[in-house]
Amino acid sequence: MKKSRIDTFLPVISTVSILGVWYLVRAIMPEEQHFLLPAPHQIVQAFQEKGPALWAAALNTGRGAVLGFSSAVAMSFLLALFLSLSPRIRASFYPHLMVLQMTPIIILAPILILWVGAGLKSVVIITFLICFFPMVVNTTQGLVSTDANLVDFFRMCNASKRQEILWLRVPAALPYFFTGLRIAATLAPIGAIVGDLYAGNAAGGQGGLGFLTIVYSSQFQMGALFATALVSCALGFVFVGVVLVLSWWGLHKWHDSYRKET
Repeated sequence: MKKSRIDTFLPVISTVSILGVWYLVRAIMPEEQHFLLPAPHQIVQAFQEKGPALWAAALNTGRGAVLGFSSAVAMSFLLALFLSLSPRIRASFYPHLMVLQMTPIIILAPILILWVGAGLKSVVIITFLICFFPMVVNTTQGLVSTDANLVDFFRMCNASKRQEILWLRVPAALPYFFTGLRIAATLAPIGAIVGDLYAGNAAGGQGGLGFLTIVYSSQFQMGALFATALVSCALGFVFVGVVLVLSWWGLHKWHDSYRKET
């Protein structure tokens, strides 16, 4: 179905409407409270003024997010392969994964600081812990949900366990894997920012967006805070966008979710 012209302009119309409501709300607020809600043009000015600091912080946060995210993807895939080998293995290790997932990061952060010190290492580990669980769960579910008829066919053909996993279970689990990857990609920048808030270190210019949030909030620089929030959002879009491209590349030729309706 082709889009009409009005559908093309709907995002523009909604954006203009939101900006109009924003200015209206600010206009009816008491003047002494205007600092709580900076006008959009003030946020743009904050971008211009704080641009170098925001760019450097985004790079630091992005580095922690990439390292934690990629480590979580690699480790979760290997662990999912191990868990898929046997129901007894899953029953033995799943409770420990649940304990790890349910432990608040706020409590883990001081422990990590004492173990590895504040800074990038702690940020990477916190990001890893936040991204790890959804990847393990989704990938394991995909590996154990392979069509039983196909599994029986492979075994009838005397395929080895290695061949069954490599040529049947892993391809069948890709949709589940990419679902977990999208969830983890959304959480990775959040994890890096949270890690920077609780375990980051600004020494040597290593402070990330979480550190800027602390600085700007303590100084009541609301425009800069909103600018930091938008940069964080943009970082999240970059992560999710890359994962969507990888998902399309891995699934569009054969999976139903990418097939065009006839």
